[in-house]
Amino acid sequence: MILAILLFTAMDATAKGLIERYPAPQVVWARFAGQLMIVLILLNRQAPRLLQSRYPRLHMARSACQLGATGLFFLSLPHVGLAEATALTDINPVLITLGAAVFLGEKLGPRRIAGVVVALIGALIILRPGLGVFSPWALLPLGAAVCYTGNALLTRYIGPKEPVWTSLLHASIFGTVVSALALPFVWVPVSGPDLLLFTLVGFLGTGAQLCIIRSFSMTEAAVVAPFAYLGIIFATFWGVVLYDQWPDGWTVLGALVIVGAGLYVWHRETQAARKT
Repeated sequence: MILAILLFTAMDATAKGLIERYPAPQVVWARFAGQLMIVLILLNRQAPRLLQSRYPRLHMARSACQLGATGLFFLSLPHVGLAEATALTDINPVLITLGAAVFLGEKLGPRRIAGVVVALIGALIILRPGLGVFSPWALLPLGAAVCYTGNALLTRYIGPKEPVWTSLLHASIFGTVVSALALPFVWVPVSGPDLLLFTLVGFLGTGAQLCIIRSFSMTEAAVVAPFAYLGIIFATFWGVVLYDQWPDGWTVLGALVIVGAGLYVWHRETQAARKT
């Protein structure tokens, strides 16, 4: 999971630079088309067999969630700092805990509810609605967090039952085909040096997805989800080094509140698991 978060934030940082020169849908398409190309090369003749699944509808829903998470996050990058966008997206570990209770039948006690409420308070501190600093673009990372939550819960359900490559194939095909629908309307010719960056986005995204699917397949989502908070640290590093974007004090405070809520829920989950 830690390696997945590192690769994801590196992909997001690379995408942010590309989105300054190219339309976001084109970068989203490159991310999934690159993954599809890499997976097909690695699997070769095994691809048709691994594409078969007992859960085609769930794979489609999972793929739609992944495309939504990527697309909404990339669309926010020209308007929201990398650290701020990542901090807002990182309410997803608490949402995963809530979603596991609602959709997977896990118990939802007062402590879990408190964790969800506190995480939302942290998000409001970053957004600061009513103080003249709120931007509607900041809602996009929150939408990405909801989509990521759906992706994580479906991955947790499907992951242990099928090979990792099946999920990668379905997601890459779905993302490539759907995002390609926008290309005739937004396509901008790619320069030579930027072609390497587009390729890098595909490689980083593929590696991140491989790691995260494997992670959710090996253990419960609530156990590994809190490690996503490292994304705030990684994204801040990339933002400072590559774009000289420093998060303000309110963003840091809000991120700490979100992290605290998630770690509290994780701590309670760990204690409950030990008792059982």
